[in-house]
Parts: sequence; C-alpha cells; structure tokens
Amino acid sequence: MDHKHKHNEQGKESISLTSAVAMGTGVMIGAGIFALTGQVAELAGPFFPFAFIVGAIIAGFSAYSYIKMSNAWPSSGGVAMILQKSYGTGAIAAGAALLMALSMVIAESLVARTFASYVLRPFDITGGLLVPIISVGVILFAFAVNMAGNRSVGFLSSIMAVIKIGGISLFAIAALWSSGFQFSANIDTTSTFSLTGFIASVALTILAFKGFTTITNSGSEITNPHRNIGLAIMISIALCAVVYVLVTFAVGSSLSIEEIISAKDYSLAEAAEPALGRTGFYLTIVLAAVATLSGVLASVFAVSRMLAMMTDMKMIPHSHFGMSGSIQKHTLVYAVVIASLLAVFFDIGRIASLGAFLYIVMDMIIQWGVYRYMRKEISASSPLILMALTFDAIVLTALTMYKINTDPLIVVYSAVAIVSIFSYERFYLSKWYGKGSTETSE
Repeated sequence: MDHKHKHNEQGKESISLTSAVAMGTGVMIGAGIFALTGQVAELAGPFFPFAFIVGAIIAGFSAYSYIKMSNAWPSSGGVAMILQKSYGTGAIAAGAALLMALSMVIAESLVARTFASYVLRPFDITGGLLVPIISVGVILFAFAVNMAGNRSVGFLSSIMAVIKIGGISLFAIAALWSSGFQFSANIDTTSTFSLTGFIASVALTILAFKGFTTITNSGSEITNPHRNIGLAIMISIALCAVVYVLVTFAVGSSLSIEEIISAKDYSLAEAAEPALGRTGFYLTIVLAAVATLSGVLASVFAVSRMLAMMTDMKMIPHSHFGMSGSIQKHTLVYAVVIASLLAVFFDIGRIASLGAFLYIVMDMIIQWGVYRYMRKEISASSPLILMALTFDAIVLTALTMYKINTDPLIVVYSAVAIVSIFSYERFYLSKWYGKGSTETSE
C-alpha cells in the first residue's frame, strides 16, 4: 500500500503563525524553565542565568541554517529535508535525522517527568512509582489530543502558551519585587563551580531552546511557510530568552544555590513559596502543569510528523504491527511508546544530558552539511554557519568532560545510541551518501 504523503492528510497550511510560535514556545518553556533551571544551576552555580543567555545566542546562530534552508524548501519534517538536501538519501542524513527524532522523543519524557515532579510537590512526594506513572499518563493524554488532529493541537497550544508566558512572567516579576531585586544565589557557597561546568550547563540550555526545530518540522503545514517559518522561529527564541532571564533571576532572588540544587527537579515551586507565600506556591504548580503539558503536546505533534516524513523519504523502514490508519498515526504510537519507556527508567538529569548529546551531534552534522554542500545555493553566510559549528563543538566537549567525571554512564549510553543509530542506518541503506536533492519532496 502506498502511504506517500498520507501524513499530510490533515491538510496543508493548517497551522497559523500564532500556533507555530505557540508550538515552539510550548516545547522550549516547558523544558527550559521547569525541567532545566535546577539542572543548569547545579553545573553553572550562581552564574546559571547567564548560561541561558549564552544558550539563546548559540541557538540564534544555529537557527540561521534552519531558517535559510526552510525558506528555500518548506517541508513537513524539515530537519530530515535539510539533511537529505545536504547529504542525499544515505546513512549520514538518515542517522542524523533519527538523532533529531530521538532527541525530540527524549524531550517528551523529560517534560513529562517534570510535570509529575511538580504536581506531586504539594504532597511532598519526590520519588517512587507515582512519578513514572503520572509521566506516562501525561504522554498518553498528549497522544490522544494529537490523534484528534492539527487544529486541536494548535488551539490547545495557543491557549496554554498565553497562560504560561503571562503567568510565568508575572511570577518572575513578583518574586523579584518581593526580594527587593536581591540575588540570593550569589551567597558564598562551599561548592566549587568551574568554567567547564558553566560551558557544560550551556549545552543543557541549548536543549531548552531547541523547540524552534518543532517549527521547521511542521514545515509546509504552516500558513505562508516561506515567511512564517523564519518569523515564528525568531519570535519563539526571543520570547523564551526574555522569559528565561526573568525567571532565573527570580529563582536566584528567592533561593541560595544550595537550595536550588536541592530542589532541582521543582526549583520554581520551591522559589515561589518564600517570595509569594503558599498561594504563590500553588499557582506555580498550576503554571508548571500547564507549561509542561503543552511541551509534551507540541513535541509529540512534531516528532510523529518528522518520523512519517522520514518514512516517505525512505530513510527508515516501517512496520504496521497490525495497526490501521496512516503512517503518521503509526509513528505517533512509536514515539509515545519510546517516550514512556524513557520516562519510566531515566531521571530528569540523565534524560536532559542524553537529549543534549544527541541534539548537539545532530546539529553539528546539519551545520557542516549546509556549509559544505548548500551555502552557495541558499546564499548563506559562511562565517555565521562556522560560528554555530564552533559553538556546538565547544559545548559538546565541555559536557562530555564534565559528565565523564560526574556520570560516565550517560556518556556511554549516548555514545552507544549514536553509534547504533548510524550503524543501523548504514545497514538499512547500504550507503553513507545518496544522490542528493532530486529525491527530496518539497
């Protein structure tokens, strides 16, 4: 049965600019603020707000290649398209695209675990079986909403984006105001924070901004894609950068570094109580639930379409496993199953590190491919692409060095995952490079 382009059966250009921005911020704010603030503080120490600023700058350089390529060839599954245009249909393009898809699935599990950590906080539950059970439950809810179609996702994402951006910004301003704009996190600490730790923390903040790829992966389903893809990406990164800076300074104004690290899985809720009282604590829990839920919705939406596009592009094999419906719906099931397994067996710190390793390696492959093969065709600036590639290499090296000393197993897991993916794709496709752009649907 020919399934080609069945994943677009919901109709082209069904996602507005507002919905595209909501999707991007949904992934970024859900993961970046609630899941990663404490994780970044653990590595960067009192300088953790500046790690988010540096991460935004690097994400901006990285996004340049995606915008230039997406403006030239809008496509649902845009990252896969960029890789195929650069390397052809071979194991390099397919392996890197699969790294991207897996990093998106990891983001689902990361944000789902964060959702569980926050909603259980009022009951003083910080571990046990309830965390993975609730995590899987929210992933299954996102699956049900996505099965309802593009417009359901866009509508819910838009509402949640307005609630959480407004609410989180108010929380940050109120917390800063009540503290007299004093930054408590700079209090002397017996802990030692290194330059390597700070740069490694930037790798996690890049993961927090990678939600912009959700927009490129929705590609031609966005209205007026040649204009709105790039615009949605720029607006999303800018909005999230502002929110991140406000919130990280607000957290630092309420808690010391030791307190932030101690409550790293739910640091915003912990920061709300001394600044805003018990009511503020509960309101922050509600905001966290909205933000993380919208993050899971947006991520599930994007990864299923990317996997469907990869199947159409013959980058990965496909099996129905007895399921009816389109490839898009099948890939939605696969993504949800993998995300659920990760949410059950990995904690937030390891999920974040694994996602950062896979995403940064994938991004370096994209930057090199665009620089080496596509920059003249799309009139891209070589220095900007090379700067993005250099920044990626620096933060990846720092993250690897830091994790070898603190959690070497996650480095092993990441390396095994990367090698396995490329080996599998080399076996499946029997070649590293393909013909190139003529095989790519636009």
